[in-house]
Amino acid sequence: MKKLNLLFILSFTILFTGCSESQDRNLRFGLSTAAVNLDPRFGTDAVSTRINRLLYRALVDFDDHLRPIPDLATWEQLSQTQYRFHLGDDGRQFHDGTSLSAYDVKATYDFILEKKNASPHRGSLSLITQISVLDVDTIDFILDKSDTLFPGRLVVGIVPAALIKLQHPFNKNPVGSGRFQFVQWPQSSHLYLKRLRDGKTVEFLEVKDPVVRALKLVRGEIELLQNDLSPELVTWLTKRPEIKMTKGQGTNFTYLGFNLQDNVTGQFAIREAIAYAVNREEIIRYVLGNAARPASSFLLPPTHWAGHPGLPSYPYNPDKARDLLAQAGFDAANPLTLSYKTSSNPFRIRIATVIQQQLADVGINMDLRTYDWGTFYGDIKAGRFQMYSLSWVGIKMPDIFRYVFHSDAVPPSGANRGRLNNPKVDALIDKAEQAATLEAGAALYRELQMVLFEDLPYVPLWYEDHVLATHQRVKGYTLAADGNYDGLNTVTW
Repeated sequence: MKKLNLLFILSFTILFTGCSESQDRNLRFGLSTAAVNLDPRFGTDAVSTRINRLLYRALVDFDDHLRPIPDLATWEQLSQTQYRFHLGDDGRQFHDGTSLSAYDVKATYDFILEKKNASPHRGSLSLITQISVLDVDTIDFILDKSDTLFPGRLVVGIVPAALIKLQHPFNKNPVGSGRFQFVQWPQSSHLYLKRLRDGKTVEFLEVKDPVVRALKLVRGEIELLQNDLSPELVTWLTKRPEIKMTKGQGTNFTYLGFNLQDNVTGQFAIREAIAYAVNREEIIRYVLGNAARPASSFLLPPTHWAGHPGLPSYPYNPDKARDLLAQAGFDAANPLTLSYKTSSNPFRIRIATVIQQQLADVGINMDLRTYDWGTFYGDIKAGRFQMYSLSWVGIKMPDIFRYVFHSDAVPPSGANRGRLNNPKVDALIDKAEQAATLEAGAALYRELQMVLFEDLPYVPLWYEDHVLATHQRVKGYTLAADGNYDGLNTVTW
C-alpha cells in the first residue's frame, strides 16, 4: 500500500505541475547530501572526496585493476626506502593561474604530516621521513621502512604552497589543478563548478528527500541523480519515457560499526549476536531491490588482489543470536538496549528501521537516533556512539586497513572510529606493508581479515550497486565501480 501511495503521489504531482525544464545551460546533479569539506587534505566524506577528485590533481591514480598509475607524475624506486617522482606536463596549472611545481607537492604533504594540523590522511603517510625537492619537476620521498604500496598512497590532491602559507580556506574556496574549477558555493546546498575544457557549469544541488529529487529529475529541474534512490523510485523512474536508468556493480562497502570501548558493544558476544541477528539477504531483496551483494570480507571486495574470497560469514541465525545474548546475561526479563546512530537520509533511515526490527526479534531494543550529516559524522569521528552504520567508498588500496583498524589511527589521525586496539591486527598491518612483493602482502592481508573476522569490529553488510538516473538529453556519463563522479568529464547535455 505504501508503495502504491508513493507512485500515485508522484504521478499526480507530475500530471498537475507539468514540465518546468530550465532554459539555462547548467547541468544539475542532484545529491542527497552536500559536500562537507573541499580541502583534499581534510575531506573524507564520500561526496567531498568525489568532488575533490574533479577539482584537484594528485601524483598517482589507479587503473581498472586497482594498481597505481601516474597522474601528475611518474616515479622510480631508487632504493627500498627512496622514491623519486617526475612531474609531467599535464595538470601543471592551478586554477588561479600559477604553475604547479614540486614545491607545491612538498608543501601539501608537509602540511599533512604536521601533527598539529590534524589531517586525517596523516596516519597512512607517517612512514615518510623526508621530502626533498630536486628541481621544479622532481621530488624525492624518503621512507623509514620499505613499502611496496607507497606510490599508491600519494593520491591526495595538490594545493598551492603560496596559498597554504596564507592559510587560504580551501575547504570553502578550493584552488586545484583538476579538470573542473570552483565557481561559487553561495549556500551549502548549491555548489557550482566549471568544466575547463568547454566552460560548461555543473551545479551540485542538495535535495535531501529522494521523492523530491525524483520529481525534480522528471520535471527537468535536475538532469542527473546517482544513488540514494529507493527500489520503488528506481522502478517508477524506469517507466518514465524521459528518464534513462543505468545500474553498475559497485565496491562501496556498507557495515555496522561498534564502539569497542563501550561496556556493552565492547563485548564480542554482543557483536556476534548482532551479526547473527541481521538478515542481510532479506534487506538486499526487499529494501535494496537486489541492487547489492552480501559482504563477508572486510573493506575490500573478494575480487580485489588483496581480498579474501574464502573468508567465513555470519549466516542469519536468530536462535544463535538469542543464545549468545542469554550467555551475556540478557533475556526477556533483562533486555539489551542499544543506541544506533544514522544520518537523516530517508533511505538510510529505512534500512536502519529494518535492522531495528530484526534486532528486536532476538530481544535487542534499538534506540534509533537520526541526525543531519554533519552532526552524525562528527559524533562518529568523536566516538560518541554505541553502534552506527556507514559505507566506505572508493577503496583501492589495502592501506585502508591501517587507516581504519590500526591502534594509531584513532581520529583525527585516521578512521579507527571504534577505537580497536588489537596488537595482532597492528602487527599484521605492519608486516603486510613491509612485504617484498604484492603477492606476499596479499597473503598477510588475508590473514589480517581472518583476525578481524574473529574480533568483529565491524559487521559486514553488503556491497551496493550504483544506480544512475539521467534525463534522456544527458549522454556520455559512465558509472565507476567506486562511485566517483568522473563521468562528468565526458558527459554532454
